[in-house]
Amino acid sequence: MDGLTIRAARPEDYERLGDLTAAAYLDDGLLDFGAQDPYLDVLRDVRHRAEHADVLVAVDADGTVLGGVAFVGGPGPFANIAAADEAEFRTLAVAPSGRGRGVGAALVRECVDRARALGRERVVLSTQPMMHAAHRLYERFGFVRVPERDWSPIPGTALLVYALDLARA
Repeated sequence: MDGLTIRAARPEDYERLGDLTAAAYLDDGLLDFGAQDPYLDVLRDVRHRAEHADVLVAVDADGTVLGGVAFVGGPGPFANIAAADEAEFRTLAVAPSGRGRGVGAALVRECVDRARALGRERVVLSTQPMMHAAHRLYERFGFVRVPERDWSPIPGTALLVYALDLARA
């Protein structure tokens, strides 16, 4: 996408990215309790993510934040599923104005590149079963389902795990 830049999120980006992420999950019907879902506070808390992960944003030529993701380089307090030889990314979200323009792909590509630079063997992620557009994006990159690693952060919420073997990608 012309004029798109992927960079580290800055404190002045946090509110926009938090609102964008919360809106993406809410508008796409991904929250069990709609506007009252307690996970909205987690999605809006970019400052907390930035304390534990590399929060990246995609910005267009005029500096508008169009999307973001939290890249976790390996196991640690912010990794949900990454093993010692794996990187993980979380909370990938794209604003409606960035959808269909390569924003999500650019963010995934940056996470894959960072994992390679760290010498990781795989990149892993968790996703909700109904995130079909995200699944198609991941599969275009070569991510495959790893059903034996599926998990549930809270009762009633099932998450699917995808992995990308970097030696094959």
